[in-house]
Amino acid sequence: MASAPLTPRVEAWRAEGSSEDFRGHDVFVHSREGSGDGPLTLLLHGFPSSSYDFRTLIPLLGDGPLLAFDFLGFGLSAKPRGLGYSLFMQADLAEEMVARRFPGRDVALVAHDMGTSVATELLARDVDGSGKLRLRDALLFNGSIVLDRASLTRGQRVLRSRFGAVAQRLASERFFRREFSALFSAAHPLTDEEAADQWSLICHAGGQRMGHELIAYLDERIAYADRWHGAIRDWPGSLSLAWGLKDPVATTAVLAALRDIRPGIPVTELEELGHYPQIEDPPLVAEAVRAAIAGGDDFGG
Repeated sequence: MASAPLTPRVEAWRAEGSSEDFRGHDVFVHSREGSGDGPLTLLLHGFPSSSYDFRTLIPLLGDGPLLAFDFLGFGLSAKPRGLGYSLFMQADLAEEMVARRFPGRDVALVAHDMGTSVATELLARDVDGSGKLRLRDALLFNGSIVLDRASLTRGQRVLRSRFGAVAQRLASERFFRREFSALFSAAHPLTDEEAADQWSLICHAGGQRMGHELIAYLDERIAYADRWHGAIRDWPGSLSLAWGLKDPVATTAVLAALRDIRPGIPVTELEELGHYPQIEDPPLVAEAVRAAIAGGDDFGG
């Protein structure tokens, strides 16, 4: 399977960030100190992409403190084989990055896709008193948190099967583009540049051979559903949702299930957007973030 060099756009993104060590592995971090005394905005990305998903959203979120990073196994971070890639480890990573860059700061979580499960683990830790973050607000969007209500792609189903390792070796950029493009709405289709950027990030450090390892997080969504659904129900902070209603994976059925778990939860419905709202229409998502984060006057400093 052919790899791909980083595109010039991804190289420019990498130049804006830096590296942190976490348990002997390099983690790519994008952060800004910002101004004002509002909360730190912590951006958590999804599968199979990276913090690059937020690159056009970040400038629209004011000038307050902000932190985004690539989970281990993703984007520009290290991708060691056989690490397990547990969501609990990724939650530990989130806590550690905040502690190093913004110790003691109030945190507003903004999480997408797989990042929503990392976020719900952080909420669960806050509920049981084991967490290390001062969580103030949380906005979750387009994640298959209630997995039995989601509609996984063909590629996701294959990667989760016993044929996942073999299928991963046979994958190609052509197959990726077909699968990835199906996640976008008809009104905001995947561009050739975006597809090239995303594929180069997946291929970085041999990541194109690791999908079957990384997707194991879906099994944890089942095993720890009670803990994470319970955190959505019981967390006492300001929790809200923003949802691309054209999402073919984290469908409106998932959204309905979340509304059942936490009746009355505030929801910003993004009627014409798909699974990647932050890529499809960054200004609209920025408005949703401002509307959803409690104390919005402080958001952005």
